[in-house]
Amino acid sequence: QVQLVESGGGLVQPGGSLRLSCVLSGGTLDYYAVAWFRQVPGMERGGIACVNKGGGPTRYSDSWKGRFTISKDNTVKTVYLHLNNLKPEDTAVYYCAAPSYNRRCGLSWYDMDYWGKGTPVTVSS
Repeated sequence: QVQLVESGGGLVQPGGSLRLSCVLSGGTLDYYAVAWFRQVPGMERGGIACVNKGGGPTRYSDSWKGRFTISKDNTVKTVYLHLNNLKPEDTAVYYCAAPSYNRRCGLSWYDMDYWGKGTPVTVSS
C-alpha cells in the first residue's frame, strides 16, 4: 500500500528557508509521480509543484515558481520541497500527494489518489 510521510515543517522567520521531505513507501519514484500542495483554513488545497515518475519533467504552479523548488532522491524514495524567501502568507499546512501507479504529474487535488498527513509551516517574526 502506498504511503507518504511529510516532515520538515516548523516556525521560520520571514525571508528564511525550509526544506520539506516526503518519503514514499509501498512503491518507487520510478513509477509514482509526487506533488506538493498547501492549504490554509477555508481554502482549497493548491498545487505547488510536481515531479514526474522516472526521469520525467517537473511542473510548477506559476504562483510559486522561483521561490519554491522540487527535487527528488530515488535512492531514498524521497521528494523534497525547498522553500526560499518565505513570507507570512506562506503559512499553511503542506502536503505531498501522489496519483495512481504510472500516471503523470498533476497540480490539481483531484488528480491525486494518495496523501500524506501534512506538515505545518508558520512564517512569523
